[in-house]
Amino acid sequence: MDNTSFENLKVYQMSEVLSDNIWQIVIKWDSFARDTIGKQVVRAADSIGANIAEGTGKGSFQDNRRFVKVARGSLYETRHWLRRAYKRNLLTDEQIGELKPIISNLALC
Repeated sequence: MDNTSFENLKVYQMSEVLSDNIWQIVIKWDSFARDTIGKQVVRAADSIGANIAEGTGKGSFQDNRRFVKVARGSLYETRHWLRRAYKRNLLTDEQIGELKPIISNLALC
């Protein structure tokens, strides 16, 4: 088993940045938006890093690979919710411009 901590993985660090940025955006939305799209997008974004962390702790290559696939699914779910939020005028072009490169970099990992 590799003794590299998940916190040192670049992909995990990028997932934290994405998740924290989304949190800072959503926390400012009105209660309806936070309770609907906001909770969904925050959970999806948080799940990316959580699955990376869990996969590294499982101890086998097969388990790690499975959790990385789940993390990728959470990334795509995050993209979905961000698209919905943008279409519903909850995100600005500037906010999308800040999030899009992070998402693109995560998708390449």
